[in-house]
Amino acid sequence: LLASIDIFKLVREDNTVWVSFFEIYGGKLFDLLNGRKLLIAREDHKNNVNICGLQEHPISNHDELMQVIQYGNSVRSIGTTGANDESSRSHAILQIRLKNQKGTSRGKFSFIDLAGSERGADTQHNNKQTRLEGAEINKSLLALKECIRALDHGKTHIPFRGSKLTEVLKDSFIGNSRTIMIANISPTTSSCEHTLNTLRYADRVKEIRRGGSKKRGGSRRTKVVESYKQPKRIEKKKLKQQQSKLRLQREVAKFKKGNDRKTYGRQPRVKKPQQQE
Repeated sequence: LLASIDIFKLVREDNTVWVSFFEIYGGKLFDLLNGRKLLIAREDHKNNVNICGLQEHPISNHDELMQVIQYGNSVRSIGTTGANDESSRSHAILQIRLKNQKGTSRGKFSFIDLAGSERGADTQHNNKQTRLEGAEINKSLLALKECIRALDHGKTHIPFRGSKLTEVLKDSFIGNSRTIMIANISPTTSSCEHTLNTLRYADRVKEIRRGGSKKRGGSRRTKVVESYKQPKRIEKKKLKQQQSKLRLQREVAKFKKGNDRKTYGRQPRVKKPQQQE
């Protein structure tokens, strides 16, 4: 709510705001603003993930955005579990894109509502479909955790293709993107284990800021570590430049010294012949 208000306060008059809303349910993508139409995620030649068939709708103010969110949530997949009467059975992604007058994208905001992980003990009395949904949710969250761990350790290969969730969220962890995770926890003692797992999960995301990496040798990773390693590279570059400069100065001084000896050195003494008496 507050984020949407700030967006419309800061957006310039020559830019337009477009919104799209889709969910990831059972490993598939569905457009929540277009009759739950099946979508396909594909990579282009620049390794950017594009959602084919996703419709974008123009909005002009905060109220229109809230109406879009309410409608999307009304058609989102929900179900009843042993933990909640109304539990989200999918991951929802709301994308707000800024475009100029020519239709060129100037930036994008992605708001992701992750479905909560489920323990086996919480799904004992659920039907087969609910257990399959929970297994798919846990699988996608585990894939996201593996990507976060790979980014934290600075690995060359990041398994973004491990699930549809990580494939769609790829651009949120690479390039010049900025990612914020908000953890939803409960103060009750019965949810203590869930609370600890959620906090550990969020803490792992926070650690990426110390580790991440950059694009190197065709692999794509976050540029977070670029700002961490850049000062060291600059220092090494300056040190090499100083060493080269000193070597050049020594060679020039040595060359001048040799020329000075030839030009201004002492002339050899010539022995005069003695006069005969």
